[in-house]
Amino acid sequence: MALMEKRSPGKVLLDDTVPLRCVIEASQNLQSHTEYIIRVQRGVSAENSWQIIRRYSDFDILNSNLQISGLILPLPPKKLIGNMDREFIAERQRGLQNYLNFIITQHVLSSCELVKKFLDPTNYSSNYTEIALQQVSMFFRSEPNWEVVEPLKEMGWRFRKRYLLIKSKDQPKERQVLSWADLGPDMFLCDKDLQSAMKLLPSWSHPYIYPVTFATASESSGLVIRMYNDKGTLRDYICKAKPKDCFMKKYCSPKKSQGLDLQQIKLFGRQILEVLKFLHEKRIPYGHLHSSNVMIDGDACKLLDIENSFLGLPSYYRPYYTQSRKINTTEAIDVYCFGHVLYEMTYGKPPDSVPVDSFPSASSSHIVSVLQSILSAEAWKASMPTIAQLLETPLFVDVMLNAEKPQFKIPSKLKEALKAAKECMEKRLTEEQKAIHRHKRLARAQSHHGSEEEKKKRKILARKKSKQSLTENEVDDSAKINHSNNANSGSGASSPLTSPSSPTPPSTEPTPF
Repeated sequence: MALMEKRSPGKVLLDDTVPLRCVIEASQNLQSHTEYIIRVQRGVSAENSWQIIRRYSDFDILNSNLQISGLILPLPPKKLIGNMDREFIAERQRGLQNYLNFIITQHVLSSCELVKKFLDPTNYSSNYTEIALQQVSMFFRSEPNWEVVEPLKEMGWRFRKRYLLIKSKDQPKERQVLSWADLGPDMFLCDKDLQSAMKLLPSWSHPYIYPVTFATASESSGLVIRMYNDKGTLRDYICKAKPKDCFMKKYCSPKKSQGLDLQQIKLFGRQILEVLKFLHEKRIPYGHLHSSNVMIDGDACKLLDIENSFLGLPSYYRPYYTQSRKINTTEAIDVYCFGHVLYEMTYGKPPDSVPVDSFPSASSSHIVSVLQSILSAEAWKASMPTIAQLLETPLFVDVMLNAEKPQFKIPSKLKEALKAAKECMEKRLTEEQKAIHRHKRLARAQSHHGSEEEKKKRKILARKKSKQSLTENEVDDSAKINHSNNANSGSGASSPLTSPSSPTPPSTEPTPF
């Protein structure tokens, strides 16, 4: 079944998690309005940058669309009279730069389709909802037993991934969720292996993995169907949110979020670690743990989106862990992501920044110890603990689980393909981390070079070199004069220069300063 047309040969699969940075370089007045020229850069390479032109009205439209986030956005106010004044335009430009800085530092906002299209209209000009509906309609034509109940608009953070609430004609009262996604930049399986892995998903059973009803893939996209759970995800539970609501509305500024009690933290944490341990033992890369990818099913936490690594989708926390060269394996990624989930379960919200400088008090000192081993600055400089080590910590070691036996069968050929894909993912991550590390070193060197203290040092050194050069010139001139006088006072042109009676020339080595 073809869900979508073939990918164009050589097409670059963009990593949407690479941060966009932007600077308003200038402004220009055109008749009755002002345009702001903005330089946008993807990642750390200055070569990967472009210019866009935006009016204040464009900012205003973006700001209106982002109000659903519930955040207080620092957009400068409108001004009807005097808005072409030079000083006012300069002040507004500073305000708009502050507005952009705020948006790109907010993880959820910077990842959303609205912001991406505002800053990069060339790469994000497509209507992803329309594309998804077209491809899903092809699926329904080949699988007529399914019907659409309603689209679930922007339920997730990926704008290249779309969700539909569907039902089977055989069981019309049961609601299921269909998810469709483009292949991502970490898709290193061949088409045959990808199809094989996706078809196996419905047959896999684990007490802490949310079951899949149906899964398939084409050469450019993947489609998965699961049962709809009206209780929602772990993050919905923490934020007291409705599962069907927009991702930004639910999570940017939740009003009623609350951390879990100690026993829930211990139980859910142990369950998540157990399933991560199982996946790594089976050599199945994951890397997509976050609280919105954990379904609450009774008293159990169950992982969602196991297929993401097969489809090559980048991780939600990738912009964070690319900053640390110590987080360079799929296990280290899962451990790091677990640190975020544990933080949210404890405090009811994600950390303000990472690494975390200090941790608030918690219901158990063991929680803080685990968090420090993963999210602190010291942990970033050292290495992540292993999943096995986390299971042996006092926080989780005494948690008893009574779960059914997993049912997982993976052909040996697919195991090798998954292993090779995992190594390719880690290689791409390492290369990106090296590029970021080089950029940071260069930025630090430039900052040090431009500091006032360094400028003073360079001035003193320049004076010393100038004095030393002057002294050397004086010595050279003196040597030339002496040499000329000695030549004129010799015994005639017939006298050889190497005669013992000839004087020895003075040394031409410069006098030490």
